[in-house]
Amino acid sequence: MKSKFYELRADLLLLSVAIAWGVTFLMVQDAISTTPVYSFLFFRFALASLLMFFIAYKYLNFINKKTVIYGVILGVFLFSAFATQTFGLAYTQSSIVAFITGLNVICVPFLAYFIFKEKIRKNVLLGSFIAVFGLYLLTMSGTLTFEKGEFLTLICAFLFALQIIFTGKFSKEVNVFLLVLFQLITVAVLSLIFSLSLEEKTFNISYNYAFFKAVIITAVFATVYAFLIQTYMQQFTTATKTAIIFAMEPVSAAIFAYITVNESLSATQVFGAILIVFATIIAELQFKKSKQI
Repeated sequence: MKSKFYELRADLLLLSVAIAWGVTFLMVQDAISTTPVYSFLFFRFALASLLMFFIAYKYLNFINKKTVIYGVILGVFLFSAFATQTFGLAYTQSSIVAFITGLNVICVPFLAYFIFKEKIRKNVLLGSFIAVFGLYLLTMSGTLTFEKGEFLTLICAFLFALQIIFTGKFSKEVNVFLLVLFQLITVAVLSLIFSLSLEEKTFNISYNYAFFKAVIITAVFATVYAFLIQTYMQQFTTATKTAIIFAMEPVSAAIFAYITVNESLSATQVFGAILIVFATIIAELQFKKSKQI
């Protein structure tokens, strides 16, 4: 009973992460319309790393080789997912990128099975497929083909799935605060390298109100809070359920856009959002006990 309480608490807090990402989506979209993507990622994750350093300060004596390696691995997965998603956007429509990225919800249970040989709860697997269908209805507005952009975005989905799976594994083995710190530092460093290599400007950008607002809010809520909660709470729930809950991100983004900028939603999109909510509820149901992922 106590473990079920911890699992439910973890799932609710992970839902708050999905909401934080969804609410900040428009803010990020506005910021990268005037600031190069990797430059923005650098400032966001650099500030997040600094904040995380102060949070993790009292644990610095516990830094060891395993913690650093695990943090770097998660950081590489996370940054590579951002990078392939960004390159994918250059070759296909944003709606298609949003949908294919969301396919990580179905990648997680199968990758976890093949990597760790762990069984999948039937209701969680059902929830994954329902969430995918809901994502299709909510995000898709173009014709789905399979060319360069779609292939890059599919790699992005696998990378996000790997980040979720290995976060669940690593968080049980090393200090959570230090694990998050080295993950954020890795993303910041790689973002800086990519920005200096691929973008015309990294530091010579417009430091306006929208930029600072986006960097600060995303660093605090969509990065430090989000990844700290994800890493800590995945000790108490499964990777597959985490992926399903994170599918609520586009739902919260759509609702927030509707409330703040009066962005309309079609009946199909509303139905898709309802299906995603339904999928998270199904994933919470308990039937026969089995080894979870």
